[in-house]
Amino acid sequence: MHRARPIRSIVALQFLLLAVVGSSGAAEQPDPTEAFRTSGGEIQRVSASESSTPPGTPARSTWSPTPPANMEGSPSPAIPSVRLTYPPTLQVAQAAGASGPPAAAPPERAEAEGQSLTEVNKQLSNPVSTLWSLSIQFNNYQLVNNQWNFNMQFQPVLPVSLTKDWNLITRPVIPLYNSVPVPTASGGFNQTTAFGDTILLEMLSPANSGPWLLGLGPTFIFPTASSKYTGQGRWQAGPAGLVGYLSKEFILGVFPQQWWSIGSPGRPNTSQMNLQPVAAWFFAPGWSLGYSGNVLADWMAPSRDVWTVPLGLAIGKVVKLGPLPVKFQIATQYMVQRPRNTGQEWNIQFNISPVLPKLIKGALFD
Repeated sequence: MHRARPIRSIVALQFLLLAVVGSSGAAEQPDPTEAFRTSGGEIQRVSASESSTPPGTPARSTWSPTPPANMEGSPSPAIPSVRLTYPPTLQVAQAAGASGPPAAAPPERAEAEGQSLTEVNKQLSNPVSTLWSLSIQFNNYQLVNNQWNFNMQFQPVLPVSLTKDWNLITRPVIPLYNSVPVPTASGGFNQTTAFGDTILLEMLSPANSGPWLLGLGPTFIFPTASSKYTGQGRWQAGPAGLVGYLSKEFILGVFPQQWWSIGSPGRPNTSQMNLQPVAAWFFAPGWSLGYSGNVLADWMAPSRDVWTVPLGLAIGKVVKLGPLPVKFQIATQYMVQRPRNTGQEWNIQFNISPVLPKLIKGALFD
């Protein structure tokens, strides 16, 4: 537990991480003689002469992405012979001159790239997507007592095909830090920053449900917080589900999770719900505009303090950094209903979501 952590340093850390991710891959120049296309759900690199081959014709060459540098600046261990896996509709073309200003892409190539970025955006907005991705989320809450609560959440999404008909979606949420104001005896506040509790969701989803998004499975909360102020100190479990619809231009759905405390009570019992409305409009190549915020319910609280209901708006954009699509999103939320004394009132949220190489390909069971 670290006390009196300056608020400015936490905000500065968020912008530093945004700058580091935003600059990664900027130095990599694409080869003007190469393009990307997919076959069987895998992205492959082909020459420009081959890029006009109709989709579905397999390319022969594979490639290995350069792993990003770690936080200390030293390179991470290389990942040998890994091919990126994207949805079959993804077909991204790279066009740039070898020297001098970038050459203009042909209209059909630019249109294909825009459609590909939009498809990636749709999949990253889908809670049961088949894409592997990693979301890094920064939340900056202003509380009703005019104090601030900051957190940074590490949220991988790792779907695996169990059979040709069923996918298993693994979605952990790991709070890398949670900074909360703690009242002192003198009537002031100390800022305490520590790890938070970890959430793990395992959800089964049908692979062939058309435009409908369906999922059901268990969800857990593990008491991993390193301070009593940044976690609830209880093992918790319950059900989770998803019902949604994904079209060419929008996604709509609802994604609730409910937890009850289990085991010996060292801390107060818990019963709580997190309901995420899923709503976004895909209005331009790679762009989306949608609802932001999670509806929270603390069933153990007094009746006037049960609900936290946000009204929020998010705008996101998928871009290519080197070979990888990355989604950047910024959102703001105002809690129209909130607990009276220490509830959240405002939130400014940043998200960075790179697509990851899919290391487990194909169905595990035939």
